[in-house]
Amino acid sequence: MKTYLDCFPCFLEQALRAARIATDDENRIKRVLDEIGMMLRDISLESTPPEIGRLIYHKVSEITESADPYREIKKESTRKALSLYPVLKSEVEKSRDGLLTAIRMAITGNVIDFGPNLGFDLKDDVEEILNKDFAICDYELFKHMLSEAREVLYIGDNAGECVFDRILIEQIKRPVVYAVRDIPVINDATYEDAVEAGIDKVATIISSGTDAAGAILKRCNEEFMEIYNNSAFIISKGQGNYEALSNEKRPLFFLLKAKCHVIADNMGVQEGDIVLKGKGRKFS
Repeated sequence: MKTYLDCFPCFLEQALRAARIATDDENRIKRVLDEIGMMLRDISLESTPPEIGRLIYHKVSEITESADPYREIKKESTRKALSLYPVLKSEVEKSRDGLLTAIRMAITGNVIDFGPNLGFDLKDDVEEILNKDFAICDYELFKHMLSEAREVLYIGDNAGECVFDRILIEQIKRPVVYAVRDIPVINDATYEDAVEAGIDKVATIISSGTDAAGAILKRCNEEFMEIYNNSAFIISKGQGNYEALSNEKRPLFFLLKAKCHVIADNMGVQEGDIVLKGKGRKFS
């Protein structure tokens, strides 16, 4: 997905938020904004938002001297999500369609995003999304493709969200490779975050090799790319991965909540809508 002009204020807002989490030094925070403002001047609109975000968060880390400013926030979001796990799991088990309910659960986890959405109430969002209609729902295609797949590649998104992904993985009932970010970026999940969420109990965890808030393929490692290029069924979680992979022709399913009007417009939905969207040459 290309970058739109409306993304630029969001880039600056996210940079300011991350800088304030990393330091209370006003001079450093001002320097973050100054230098990122200069960077954005030369950014092409043909770049994907994760490519630009990568540069921004590297700059924030460099100036604030904080490699993982969201570390404690990630741990807290995982702790809160784990506290809900037994109730969420029970909802899936008693539902008429456990797989569809687990997909809803996974999308519910997508609200845990400190990039575009700092303010959220996890319990309220769980209840809302479990009762919300899909704006796009390629569920029949999802079931059909899953029935033919021997293995699933699941590209994860945020740290606490991993707990909700775990519920879906448990319903998939196939071997799953779960891909995480290589190093900390915003609150995106790393290997450590996935293990804390219990993903290691239900899937094989690998690093995608990317240091961006989205699976930028040209920055992914050989292990990930080999699995990606040979996968017949790929789940892509969240906006960052959608931004990075929306133009791909692989057999992808995007699971997300549209948390900004740019993403919503690109997908042809409304802001706040939930989406299960299939895409790729093997779907035709």
